[in-house]
Amino acid sequence: MRISFMSLVKVAAVVLLSYTVVAGLLMPVPRLNILNETIRNLYFHVPMWFAQIAIFSVALYHSLRYLNAQGNPKISLVEKQKIDLAAYSAVSVGMLFGVLGLLTGMMWANFTWGAPWSSDVKLNCTAIGMLMYLAYFVLRASFTDEEKQSRFAAIYNVFCYVLFVVLIFVIPRMKEFSVHPGNGGNPAFAKYDLDSYMRLVFYPAVIGWICLAVWMWDLLRKYREIVFFKSLQD
Repeated sequence: MRISFMSLVKVAAVVLLSYTVVAGLLMPVPRLNILNETIRNLYFHVPMWFAQIAIFSVALYHSLRYLNAQGNPKISLVEKQKIDLAAYSAVSVGMLFGVLGLLTGMMWANFTWGAPWSSDVKLNCTAIGMLMYLAYFVLRASFTDEEKQSRFAAIYNVFCYVLFVVLIFVIPRMKEFSVHPGNGGNPAFAKYDLDSYMRLVFYPAVIGWICLAVWMWDLLRKYREIVFFKSLQD
C-alpha cells in the first residue's frame, strides 16, 4: 500500500502539534526574570513564522513555475491557471500564519515589554512586509482578465518575497540594538534560554506548524481548483 506525501504531512501535523500543546504546557521551562511562564509561547509564536516563510517559499516556487510556463505552448491555459492558484493559495495561508504570529507576538510583548507594540525595528519591518503581501490581494482584485491577473501577481510575488526576506532577516540584524531576540546585538533564545527540555518541544513544534501550513495550503488549493473548473463549466 502506497502512502502519499500529503498523508504523511497530515499525520505529522496532528501528532507533532498534539505533542506541542501537551508537552509545551506541561514540560519544565527555564525560570527567567520577566519572561517566567510566557516563554512557553516560543512553541507557538516562533514556529508560526517558520511556517509562514516555508509556505511563502511554496508560493514563490509556483510563481516562478507560472512565469516559466508563460512561454511554453505545451502547457495549457488550464494547467497554468492551476499553478497560479497554487501560488495564490500559498500566499493566503502564509498571511494567515503571519497574522497569528503577530497576535501571539503582541500578547507576549504585552507581558514582557509592557506594551503589545513598540517601535522596535523587527516589528516595524514585519508590519511593512505584511502590508506588502496584503497588496498582493489588492493587485489580483484589480484585474478582470485572468491571464493578466495571474502574470502580474506572479511577478509581484517574486518581488515581494525577496523584499520580505530582506525586511525580516537582514535589516533588523543591521541595527545596533533591538529588543527582539536574535536581532540588533540581542542574542537569540537558542544561545542562552533554549535548554534541553525546550529543544524537545521547539523543534517538533516547528515541523508540526509547517506541516499544518502545507496541509491547509493543499486544501485551499484544491478548493479553488474546484471553484475554477466549476466556473468553466458554467
